Amino acid sequence: MDVNQPKQEHLLALKVMRLTKPTLFTNVPVTCEERDLPGDLFNQLMKEDPSTVKGAEILMLGEMLTLPQNFGNIFLGETFSSYISVHNDSNQVVKDILVKADLQTSSQRLNLSASSAAVAELKPDCCIDDVIHHEVKEIGTHILVCAVSYTTQAGEKMYFRKFFKFQVLKPLDVKTKFYNAESDLSSVTDEVFLEAQIQNITTSPMFMEKVSLEPSIMYNVAELNTVNKAGESMSTFGSRTYLQPMDTRQYLYCLKPKQEFAEKAGVIKGVTVIGKLDIVWKTNLGERGRLQTSQLQRMAPGYGDVRLSLETIPDTVNLEEPFDITCKITNCSSERTMDLILEMCNTNSIHWCGVSGRQLGKLHPSSSLHLALTLLSSVQGLQSVSGLRLTDTFLKRTYEYDDIAQVCVVSSEVKEES
Repeated sequence: MDVNQPKQEHLLALKVMRLTKPTLFTNVPVTCEERDLPGDLFNQLMKEDPSTVKGAEILMLGEMLTLPQNFGNIFLGETFSSYISVHNDSNQVVKDILVKADLQTSSQRLNLSASSAAVAELKPDCCIDDVIHHEVKEIGTHILVCAVSYTTQAGEKMYFRKFFKFQVLKPLDVKTKFYNAESDLSSVTDEVFLEAQIQNITTSPMFMEKVSLEPSIMYNVAELNTVNKAGESMSTFGSRTYLQPMDTRQYLYCLKPKQEFAEKAGVIKGVTVIGKLDIVWKTNLGERGRLQTSQLQRMAPGYGDVRLSLETIPDTVNLEEPFDITCKITNCSSERTMDLILEMCNTNSIHWCGVSGRQLGKLHPSSSLHLALTLLSSVQGLQSVSGLRLTDTFLKRTYEYDDIAQVCVVSSEVKEES
């Protein structure tokens, strides 16, 4: 075979074009003052320009649409659409035409062809058209591989392919922060607040259609991004939920453990899965994008082996008058039974009423007991309830509980007058 022999030309031509929506035509206005040399010439030309808005000619944004001039940017979460056309440029009939479109990413190769069946024949000046769609789920380099195989009239099998390389960019920067708001009251136990900071890192504004949190099976979620105004729920971001380029918006959610999990302190101990964010937006002329984050995790506050929480406590009490509180003691261990002794240590302001060092008995794993206690305060003002000690006689280990809660202590005369 002669190595200098020219390469045989293919009978079919392949064309690939990305399908995107048009954009509004922008025009740079050129104006001057009437006393300048051009006078009213520039203004008159802008009024006659069909691309300008009548009555607002000096605005850059026009009323006409312009077709895309380049491939453009593709962002994660958007749908990539492409038009593929195979045209018979020859003067002979071509048989058994098979067109295949694959998308190669850094982790996988996807077949995007609508049909895997071959076309029996293609006459001269005729074409085979196909439109492919793919929701982009990876960032980085993507390669669209289009392969065409066919058979000539002479029975020769021909094959060629083309590669189209493009980059997928990240549209949003999402940062999350967790705040553990463990409460001493059982009605609002172990609340978790999630703050999601979402930044638009594209070059065009976004309409934020939806930003929601899909909680895990252990939690119920409440969105804190609305306010009640005149009986209606309104967004804290106003009526226009647009996010300008490089702007950041903060969304807040409150998660509470479901009742069946809240009653078992050991279940929500350690690393727990919170859920995932679902973000939907639109850009330019309504192109839709959607992102879902991976499962968000937070480190739950450690309770140790024994957890003490307050069930009931008054907000305000009288000076030097006894008042009652109810405590809940939970064995957070899933394996070991405890034998507990309760000690009450007085502080400078808080004094406990009752016998210190009493036996509470055995507390089985993941079980709880309620304990009613009486105390009084000898100092006015906001006082901290402290001084409880629990000792496990099996391991000879003592657990100290200070600053359990705060109570407002007032003079009895002040309370009666109010």
